[in-house]
Amino acid sequence: MITVALADDQALVRAGFRALLDAEEDIEVIAEAADGEAAVEAVRRHRPDVVLMDVRMPRTDGLRATARVTSDAALSRTRVIVLTTFELDEYVFGALRAGAAGFLLKDVEPADLVEAVRVVAAGEALLAPRHTRRLIEAFVDQSGTPSPTDDGPLGELTAREREVLALVGQGLSNAEIAERLVLSPLTAKTHVARLFMKLGARDRAQLVVIAYETGSVRPGRRL
Repeated sequence: MITVALADDQALVRAGFRALLDAEEDIEVIAEAADGEAAVEAVRRHRPDVVLMDVRMPRTDGLRATARVTSDAALSRTRVIVLTTFELDEYVFGALRAGAAGFLLKDVEPADLVEAVRVVAAGEALLAPRHTRRLIEAFVDQSGTPSPTDDGPLGELTAREREVLALVGQGLSNAEIAERLVLSPLTAKTHVARLFMKLGARDRAQLVVIAYETGSVRPGRRL
């Protein structure tokens, strides 16, 4: 059973999501919160598999609430999906940097919402890498393109791992990375797993963020 917590300051939105998700045999909503502070408390108490987190809430906004959830070692199995009204919302980019598994627009189709919960609960990154990449590119363009560096988070990576990180940042799947670098699918998967470990990334969405922030991939550039 996939357990879900809902965090949104609008009771009607929460009621709608609850009715939709509880109708599924494999999903159960176990907690609700009307603001970010209550959301963090509810997540710590109930430890759901997935949190649907509105980015604009009173007391503590979704960005800070997401960061508090994803930085809590006791909640390492909990995944956060941020909800927004606008696709290119600066809060969404911040939430991805804070460790969210992805984002959804609030007017998402019901079937897509249900599928999103299942995807994230299975440990995958939602709408990542390709859709997440467009969002990241938009904000990297605004803040300036970073320069590649041997310092910081990339210092422990091998040359091959840097290649793999750049391809993940471009939106390639493990199978596509294997084909591009002439590797076995298992080897490609192993390289990605090592990136998670060495870079401290929770999922693929965070790897995409890291790839852009370190200059491994630049907006508009393809290998």
